[in-house]
Amino acid sequence: MPYTTQSLVVDGEVGAVPPSNAAQEEPVPTLSKNKLKKLRRDQAWEEGRERRREIRKIKNKERKERKRAAAHKDVPSESPQAKMKAEDAAESQAAKKPKHSKNIQLPISFVIDCGFDDLMSDGERKSLASQITRSYSDNHRAPFRSCLFVSSFGGYLKERYDTVLSGNHRSWKGIRFLEGDFEEAARQADKLMKGSDLGGKLAGAFRQRESTQPAGTYAESGEVVYLTSDSPDTLTELKPYSTYIIGGIVDKNRHKGICYKRAMDRGMKTAKLPIGDYMKMTSRFVLATNHVVEIMLRWLELGDWAKAFLQVIPKRKGGILRNGDRILKESSTASSTPAEDAYDEPFERDRTEREKTVEAGRSEILHDKLATEAMEAGKQQPP
Repeated sequence: MPYTTQSLVVDGEVGAVPPSNAAQEEPVPTLSKNKLKKLRRDQAWEEGRERRREIRKIKNKERKERKRAAAHKDVPSESPQAKMKAEDAAESQAAKKPKHSKNIQLPISFVIDCGFDDLMSDGERKSLASQITRSYSDNHRAPFRSCLFVSSFGGYLKERYDTVLSGNHRSWKGIRFLEGDFEEAARQADKLMKGSDLGGKLAGAFRQRESTQPAGTYAESGEVVYLTSDSPDTLTELKPYSTYIIGGIVDKNRHKGICYKRAMDRGMKTAKLPIGDYMKMTSRFVLATNHVVEIMLRWLELGDWAKAFLQVIPKRKGGILRNGDRILKESSTASSTPAEDAYDEPFERDRTEREKTVEAGRSEILHDKLATEAMEAGKQQPP
């Protein structure tokens, strides 16, 4: 069929009919199957939020009822004298328990620099969001808290907090989310610590400083330090009225030295935690953001780096103290034995009896395996 065009008569003139708008529209880009699958999964998660909340309420109520029923079942019928005696014993026991002290705000600030949003994948951004949440939780529950800031808060990270996490971060107390960079956060932190009652007081590891030197002197000597494992300088202690910046990036070591370069470009002082001075590790000294925050919170409480590292660094890092004592938490007695070549000779002599037993068992299994193979090959007669 030949191609024909329609004509339109306007004021006596004949012209071609212009193509319709539908023909001029560009095709809408289609999403990939993986992207559609993620969107459906996130949508299903959001739709089931209220249902999960109701289920949690029901389970909590049932658990409380079970505890209450078990308590009534275990209590036998007692005489009035026995009941009075039990009440007196309970009061005495309650008096011995230390009262829960209110969390104390210290004049020190931690800033999580989130200016690496475009360098991370979706999964890495989710991991960073979880680390920030954990950092807030640890700081909120710590006996000695810091002033916590999240800088460069925007992009996909902010979108995740506003949508998937339902904007719950807006009700968090003791933390400030800023769109400005880490330098702006450091300025606001300095203003908060020195010019407001919310800045905190010298306590915990800073208590001794309060008795030896006036607080005003430390307020004047506060510093801003960007913490990075690539720094040549080592942090020996945390100073009051100072701000410590932590790189908020999860990159599986793809961007090596990026935090150090970021700080040097701004002419900022850098330092690394003294992990190497107190511990020997079987892996890199790079830690997750929430682990760095928790270590410093432990130091504010204990004033001891070794104890702080011992309580926080994950056992999978294979850390041992420099004095040869292995880090074994009560819950990690069943952890796997690290590779033998990860330790120097002094630490090899300090292996636990459990490790020696495991190694002896491995040697026996290997010997039996070799003997079996030799017998099958006809090279060795059975004993």
